[in-house]
Formats: sequence, structure tokens, C-alpha cells
Amino acid sequence: MEGLTKIDDLGKPRVVIVGGGFGGLELAKALAHAPVQVVLIDKQNYHTFQPLLYQVATAGLDEGDIVSPFRKILNEQDNFYFRLAEVLSVDAQAQIVETSIGCVRYDYLVLATGATTNYFGDEQMAQNAIAIKSVEDAIELRNTVLSNFEQALQLGDMEQLNSLLDFVIVGGGPTGVEIAGALSELRKHVFPKDYREIDFKEMDIHLVQSGPVLLKGMSANASAQALKSLQEFGVQVWLDARVKSYDGYTATLNTGQQLVSRTLIWAAGVTGAPIKGLDASCLLPGNRYAVDVYNRVQGYENVFAIGDIALMKTDAYPDGHPMVAQPALQQGRLLGENLYRVLTNQLMQPFAYHDKGAMATIGRNHAVADVKLFGKEYHLQGVLAWLAWSVVHVVSLVGFRNRLMVLLQWTWSYLSYDKGLRYIIGKTKAPLVETSVEDKAIL
Repeated sequence: MEGLTKIDDLGKPRVVIVGGGFGGLELAKALAHAPVQVVLIDKQNYHTFQPLLYQVATAGLDEGDIVSPFRKILNEQDNFYFRLAEVLSVDAQAQIVETSIGCVRYDYLVLATGATTNYFGDEQMAQNAIAIKSVEDAIELRNTVLSNFEQALQLGDMEQLNSLLDFVIVGGGPTGVEIAGALSELRKHVFPKDYREIDFKEMDIHLVQSGPVLLKGMSANASAQALKSLQEFGVQVWLDARVKSYDGYTATLNTGQQLVSRTLIWAAGVTGAPIKGLDASCLLPGNRYAVDVYNRVQGYENVFAIGDIALMKTDAYPDGHPMVAQPALQQGRLLGENLYRVLTNQLMQPFAYHDKGAMATIGRNHAVADVKLFGKEYHLQGVLAWLAWSVVHVVSLVGFRNRLMVLLQWTWSYLSYDKGLRYIIGKTKAPLVETSVEDKAIL
């Protein structure tokens, strides 16, 4: 069935990469001059810069500013082939990957499928909440936020009105903190101009964190500063609290508190996105593949996993590396070098993670950063951290156009106190049905 994919056989070892996230894309680049054929398979034809999805969701950036087509990124790489498909399973014995467009043979297989939203088995939450793991998710959230206010203009019942104006964010990691900060900026600077008939003192933003601190994994200083800034911005932060249930209207906390909101944003956790076919023994809790220090999947010689889907236990990281961009980038880069070493009869080098720190922005001129340089750690906050966060994210974007557009958009937003991408295109989450509006206005 391989012929269905119509991929020419170049007579070179074929490296099939499943997933074009940070790790997969970096690996493809690292193999540019290796004597191999590189085949990247992804169900999207573009790479997404996920750290800025929340900016799309809160009208700060256009979705086109944070994506770039794989063919454009690697159009000058002669050994690169791309196929738009969904990988269904792996036959490791036959060295075949089954996809939605046919089967693909491989000599070396690299799984870089990343992670997906983890609702911890709560089907009701999965149905009613909005996650932010893809461009589609971000657009849906933006549409929902804006649609809420459009519908709120027609309501007289205060409970119904508040259900549209209030937001619940679950998860106090970087994504949750950044969404809460962005919504508070919209509430202060943008929405009152667009919706002059609404009293935005009625708009509540709730951030629910199951642990005792925000930004777990960052320094105590960063956590405390993030909490202080959010509270100054009027965000209601609930620490040591969990959302037990959410029916699309009422979020019930383990404390018994009930928060009424038609929009619950889920940023509370992720789980690996494995592929069928490999031995179940190599899949660890959290749906991540057990890999050795060379990123080889346990029990296989020519199957590798990198990034969020890989769990490499070391003395320094007994629970695996953090599921963020830097480990994926570094693993992809090193695996490219190691595959070249294998093909030239050299020994592979073990992976050692170089932690460069972590950052989170909370709003205009407010951010926190733990930066590691030359063996020392620096804790930044306020304007300096915000500038550092902005520079790092602009530089890290793929492609000159994206960097330029993001820089221009952020500059305009900063000078004008405006976010101009406030349009509704596509679906919204659980739109308010007419029968639930008791007081219908006569237009």
C-alpha cells in the first residue's frame, strides 16, 4: 500500500517523523545535510507556535501570525518530503506506518506527536470546557468571548448576564496566568469602548489553581509576583481549589463554591498523544513513551520519541523533562546529529537538558522570568521581564514575516491600548439559545 503515498524512493535511509511541532520540525532541519530521506507526516500543513495561542484567543494576534507552512519553512531542503495525513498505527516489525492516505515505509521512525488536553476522565468537562491546544481552539475561544458580549446586550436578567460576562480559567500554569492577564487587559482597555452599554464591573475573571502557588516549577519569587499582579488586575485567584464539575453553566469547586459562567477555559493539564501499534510496555503513565538517553523508545532500536511524548528518566529529572518547547527543540537537534552519527558508524551522544529558565507574561509591563545564564539564575519581574519575554517570543517565531507582523501588532497595541482583531469567524462554544433569554428586546 505504500504506493498510495507516492513518495519516491531515493535509495537512502528513510527517516519518518510523525508530528511537526517544535521537536519534529527541529529534527527535520537538523537532517538537512544528512544522507537520508526525511518524510514529515502531520495532520496539519503548518507549524504552530503554541506559546502564543492565547494571544490569538484574546484578539492580540491573528492566527496567521503564529503559523507557518512546513513546505515554506523547508522548501530549500532537498531531502525533505511532507505528507498531509493522520497516522493511524505503526507496524514496527514490518517497519511500516499506516496513515489516512496509505502506508509509508521507514528505516528510522521518530514519534513527535506531542500532547493533548487532559481532562482526567471527566467527560462532562471535555464536552463543556474550551481548551487551548490548537489554532482551532484559540479561534473558538475568541469567537465565544466576543459572542458572549454581543448576546449580553440583549439580556435583562442579571444572572444570565453575569453568566456571559464572567470567565473561569482552570489551571495556574503559564497558559492560565497569561489568559487571565490578557482578559483583564481587555476588560480595562478594550471592551468598554466596544460595548458601552455593558457595565464591566460585572465582568469577573476567576483563576482556579489546584495547588498552593501559581506557576508551579518557577521560582517562589515568580509565583508570588504573578499572584500579586493578577490580584492587582482584579482577577479572583482561587488557590488549593479544584473544579469538581462543570455543566456548561455552573462550575462547582471542591470547597462548595459555585461559579456561574458560560465560558470555562481549561488549562489544567496535558497528556501524551501516543500512536497505536507499539508494545504497551513502553507506554508510561501520562501516555508518554519510555525512552533512553538517546531518545530510543524502550524495546526498539530504530524507533525514537522526542518532546512531550517522550519520558526520559534521569537523576536530575526522575519524572521526565518538562513538557515545554526547550526539551523538544534540544532533543530534536541532538537526535538529528545522532542519526548522522549512526549512519557514519559513530557513537551516539546522550541527551543532557540545558534548562534556560521559564517566563510568563501577566499583562502590559508585567511579567516574571527565571533566566539561567552562564551557570547563574536571574529572577526578573515587571517591565524588564516583560521586555525579555517579548524579545524571546518574537525571536523564537518561525519565519521573518511572522516576527515582523507580531512585532508590529504588539507595538500598535502597546501604543494604542487596542487589540484590533476582534472578529467572529467560525463556531463558538455553546451559544446561548433563544429559549434561555427571558427578556427579549424588541429591535
